[in-house]
Amino acid sequence: MAARKPVTPIIDSDMDSLYVLPLEIIPIETKALQRSRMIKNHHLRSVVEVFSERETGSGQIEVEALPKMFGWTPPEDEDDEDDGEPRKPHPDLVTLRQLSLLPTYDVFSLRILLRKMDIPVRENAALKLSPEKNRELGDYMTKFTRPLIMQVYGDSDVSIHDFDDIIRLFRDPDVRKAREKLKIMAQKLDIDVMEIPKFLEDYGDIFLSLSYYRQCLDRIQPLLDNFLDSMEALRNNWQLRNDQQLMQTCRMMESRLNELSAAVTGRFENFDRSTNEMWDNISAIRFQRVKELIQSYHTEIGGVLCALTVKLNAWVRQFPGEVDSSPVRRAEFIMTQMRQGFDRIQKMSNSTPMLSQL
Repeated sequence: MAARKPVTPIIDSDMDSLYVLPLEIIPIETKALQRSRMIKNHHLRSVVEVFSERETGSGQIEVEALPKMFGWTPPEDEDDEDDGEPRKPHPDLVTLRQLSLLPTYDVFSLRILLRKMDIPVRENAALKLSPEKNRELGDYMTKFTRPLIMQVYGDSDVSIHDFDDIIRLFRDPDVRKAREKLKIMAQKLDIDVMEIPKFLEDYGDIFLSLSYYRQCLDRIQPLLDNFLDSMEALRNNWQLRNDQQLMQTCRMMESRLNELSAAVTGRFENFDRSTNEMWDNISAIRFQRVKELIQSYHTEIGGVLCALTVKLNAWVRQFPGEVDSSPVRRAEFIMTQMRQGFDRIQKMSNSTPMLSQL
């Protein structure tokens, strides 16, 4: 087996992360919690992280342990001493219980899930990626927006670095031919030319979400390869290959990880084909359907990518180097840590219609 380069965990800022929710954006009453984060730990359990330092590690608290720590009203199954009525839980506990059920904390899924759960965000909070992440996604956005550029500018040499460049091009196109094509596009969409910038912003945001998820998948791949190579090394290890429980667990994890990766990849491949076709017969209704369908993918794809990232991050933190080193330690980590919470990784639904059906 060819040696692979050491891999490192995937680390993003809080607002760019799949598995971190900074509680400062949620209207939490308890001041100490406002500075904390809700994270998915390596067992895929949602916990409150009160500190995280390289030297001291991560200080994690289970949601149900918070009432005792902060002196909140006891859980609702304890009767009030005066009238025997169930006590209402602290409002922060109610909110954190809801947040703990979310499959992912990426901003695109949060926009949908928080609205469904009627959980507001603070007035000054914006569920947006950081400017740094937007710049990182420039190449992905260029790929997704190329059909749009070709519709208006044709083969012109247009320099696009991020989606803001696209918005500026269309707000003030300096080519007469482009202006004429904008009028044609407005007619196809059945909207006024002045509404084109709003359409472009909607278009840009939905494609930004796909660029984000695509990058997440690409970044996971080296970690997944490292883990799968380790599975092969364990199967070939004379000391471990007769451990039937270990071998069965390895096969289960390898199969599930491959299925999930292939399912997400298949979604993107189908989307690439269908968006190219969308421009052959663009209309406002057709775009709206595509937009709604992509948004319906968010929590599914975000949840799978979140689970994969958390699990594989946990692995490479322990074993960033050669896949055949420390086989006994690797086997122990698989049985005691990696397989825990694997039942929470749900197989992607096959019920969502393909974009080609639109």
